[in-house]
Parts: sequence; structure tokens; C-alpha cells
Amino acid sequence: MILIFGGTTEGRLAIDVLEEAGKVFYYSTKGSSQDVLLHNGVRISGAMTTDDIKRFCIEHDIKCIVDAAHPFAEGLHLSVAESGMPVIRLERHYPENVEGVIYLKDWSEAVNKIESRKLLALSGVNTIAKLKDYWKEHETLFRILNRDDSLDLVKHNDFPEDKLLFYPSSMPTKEEEKEMMKECGCDAILTKESGESGGFKTKVEAALELGLKVYVVRRPSLPKHWITVDGKYTLRRAVQNLVPDFFPLKTGLTTGACATAATKAALLSLLNEEYPSEVSFSLPDGEILSVTVDCDNPGISSVIKESSDDPDVTKGCKITSEVCLRNDDEIRFLQGEGVGVVTLPGLGIPVGEPAINPTPRSMMIFEIRQLTDKGVDVKISVENGRELWSHTFNNKVGVVDGISIIGTSGIVSPLSNEAFVESIGRELQVAKAIGCKEIGFASGKKGENALKDAEPNLRVIHYGNFVGDALKKAHELGFQRVVIGIMIGKAIKLADGHLNTHSHVVEADLSKYGVKMARELWDVMPPSFFDEVVQNCEKHCRTVFPDGELKVKLIKDTTI
Repeated sequence: MILIFGGTTEGRLAIDVLEEAGKVFYYSTKGSSQDVLLHNGVRISGAMTTDDIKRFCIEHDIKCIVDAAHPFAEGLHLSVAESGMPVIRLERHYPENVEGVIYLKDWSEAVNKIESRKLLALSGVNTIAKLKDYWKEHETLFRILNRDDSLDLVKHNDFPEDKLLFYPSSMPTKEEEKEMMKECGCDAILTKESGESGGFKTKVEAALELGLKVYVVRRPSLPKHWITVDGKYTLRRAVQNLVPDFFPLKTGLTTGACATAATKAALLSLLNEEYPSEVSFSLPDGEILSVTVDCDNPGISSVIKESSDDPDVTKGCKITSEVCLRNDDEIRFLQGEGVGVVTLPGLGIPVGEPAINPTPRSMMIFEIRQLTDKGVDVKISVENGRELWSHTFNNKVGVVDGISIIGTSGIVSPLSNEAFVESIGRELQVAKAIGCKEIGFASGKKGENALKDAEPNLRVIHYGNFVGDALKKAHELGFQRVVIGIMIGKAIKLADGHLNTHSHVVEADLSKYGVKMARELWDVMPPSFFDEVVQNCEKHCRTVFPDGELKVKLIKDTTI
């Protein structure tokens, strides 16, 4: 069992991640005002002391705590730390120090150092008591949530109600913040270092553009031994490590993520004469992931590929990066042993270049530029890559002599076994439980992004290769509308009646169209061909989703 402390945007994210397991977990908030819908989770509310947490963990066999509470919930953080339980801290994203902002270490320093004729405090109702010595002597407005519990705190602290402002029903835009600040006539604001999900950037930018003084109280520090994560992928990985049997399927790392970690470690050893055993780097969605590396020689580092529960020929292989500094500012990627070379167009990589896909290249370039402006040669090698190549489909897409370095998210989600089909069902059950009447299906991240770009409010679930199983479950649960995003290669298989598109089950017969790769069809076939493919896909999908609205949308690259 797992216990989440939430009440925040991060708490909702933690719910979404843990719901994927299909197992019971607990979600705790101090009050009951946050509206969350749970399928497998159990909601509990009320403040918990250290002893309460210890007792609850024993009684419910809690294996770890996910602390997703507000960064300024200092009392709760202390109680969680004193409970002695393993803790995963789901942290917010925080901007770097903002120029022009006056940072304060705590509320006492705020009372002593703020200089203002009229202060607007955007620090929350709980800080009225902490700032009492200030507002008793200086004109101060507080903006709070218009809730009974907040107003009770105002009265308890004898703060004048005519000095209150209330948050609107939705998060204010920067222009709305500026208008509010002008109307109240303040010359300074005070806020917390609350991170992106707390609207920090919007408040600060609005005030600075108006020429106001901006005071920010820094977030309290947390225990260093806590495991800190900042997104859904890293949270799931941390739970996998602490509670290995919680998720029925394990996620892994892409070859691109491994190559990025190895490249950063190799460059650190060359620039700083450091030989790290672990490095942190950014995933494409901005999450920070830490990976163990083997780095003993200047400019060279390796990572052992961690695999998911998906069949994976690269499981356990060693991916090595060797870097050399150049005399210019160019970053070049060189072919190492076991990495293939591109011989055909259409992969987004120039012919003759090593088969390192665009997203891994971008990840490595980003990390390199965090460390140096100099030119760098990056040579990626894969142990036994030539032998592994014969077990892949690389030869059919024009990659020869080795495997490709791939990955669009940095994380491999398991797609190819019975447990994954069960996980689709669980995600659909959650969507149904929270009131969704329509659902989107995509095979992976590219398809998800394309569907979300077209319909931002559409909840999208990955079907991997199991479009038929996904549709069956959606029909059984009574979804009224389904949108399927599908790449042309899988669409050709589906149009021929194959509701499982896995390459081990069926291969698309592309020879009749005179092409080797499905993506080449976009260049050689007329629009009527794609219309017919969509029609045939919808016809076969109707065999398992007979009722409700059904749309099949072909995805070209990352667009519909």
C-alpha cells in the first residue's frame, strides 16, 4: 500500500500515476475542499500528527509515502519525516532566481525587511498569523480563497475584513493580475516561492512589469534523504524501486535516455575532471531523471540499459558515449561500434549519419549546452549492436550495421503483453469513474500529442498495438465517443482487418505500393488512398465498437 499526502496539483498527478496500477492506495488531505475523483484510491481527510501517520502506516501496511503536499506545509513535512517511512517527494518545477526579486529566507525576515507603503500579500491565509507584526503596523492587503475555513482564520487572527481580496474562480492571467494590482494601489507584493503550479511566474511578472517591489519567501528545505521526483515518469520509477510489486508492469529507459546520461557523464569527466557515478538530465517533457553511470576514464562513460517488461533486444546492453572537444562550436554525432548508419531518407536523419534519432540528439545537445559552448564530437557505441541489429527491423527502414538510438519520451512503457491490455482497461475504468464520456486512443506519445493538439481536453490512453482490445473495453464501459490516432504503418495493418498491429503478429505488405517504409506512402500515394485507409480502419473498428461515435485520424509525424 502507498499513502499520498496531496491537496495540490501534484497530488492529482500522483493519483493519476498510482491509478495505473489498479491497486488500492490512500490519498490524504488536511481539509475536504479539494475535489478529486478516485477509482482505486481511498480518500481520507483531517490533519495527521507524527503518531497518527505511524499508526496509519502500520494498520494499513503502508510501504512508502508520496509527499505531494504544498511546499510550505512545514508541519506536515516534519511529521512525515519523523514517521520513519520511506518518502518520495513529488516536487514542483521552480524557476531560477528572478532578476529584480528580493528573496527572503523566512517569515521573520519578511517582517523585518519589507519596505512598502501598501503591501499586497499573495502568500495565503495561513500567513496572516506569521505576518501579524507587520500588518499591525503597515497597510497590508491579503488575497485569499473565498472559503469558510479561510474566513474563520481571518477572524481568528483579528485581520480587518475590509483589507481582503479574493481569488477568482480560475487561476488569474498575467493581465488580470496586473489589473488587480493597479486597482488595489499597492507598491509592493509578497508571495511564496510556490513554483509553476502555484502561479508564481504570473504574479511576479505582473508585478515587475508594473514597477512594483517583489518580495518572495523561499520554500522550506526538505530532508536530503527523501527521494525527489518532479513528474509522472520519475514518480512511477521511484515507486517501482521502493514497492516493486505495486505496478504489474515495469517501465524502462530508452536507448536515447541511456546515451544522454552517458554523454553528460563523459563531458563532465572531460571538463571538470569529475568521474560521476550518477548523473541527472532532462527528459523531453522537462522532468529530471537520475541514472547510474560507469565513468572511469576522461571523456568516456557507459550506461547499462534498464529494460521495461516489454520484449526488448537491448535489455542489459552497454551504451557508451565518447566525447571530444572541438575548436569550433559545432556538435557532431559520430558512429560508434554497434550503432547503425542511415542509408535511406525519411527518418529525419541525413543519409550517411549515425542512426541517432532526432529526440535523443536534442536531449544530448541540451545537456551539452548546459555545460559548455564549445564544439563537441559525440560518438555513441552499443555493445553487441551489430548482433542485435539482426533481431530488429532496422534493415527494412534503411539502417545498416547496427541498431538505432531511439526514444521520444526517454521512458519505455511496456506495450506487448497481457498485463498491458489489463492496464488499458484500468485506465478506461478511471476515465469512466471521473465522468469521461469520450476517450482518445493513440499507440504512443506522438499520437497522443497530435490528438491533444487537436482536442486539448480529450483524455488519451495508449493502446500500443492492441487497438481491438482497447475498443472492446471502451464499448463494454459505454463510452459514447472514441477518437483513434494512428500512424500510417499501423493503419495499413488495421485497414486489412488486423486489430492487433504488433510486428510479431502481422507485417504490412508495402511491396504492392512500391515502397519499403510506410512513411514513404505520404509522398507517393494520392489523397484518395488515405481516405480509403481511414474508411477501412473504421469499418474493422466497428466490429468491436459497434455503438457511439467513432473517428479514425491518420497521424503524419506529429500532426493530424
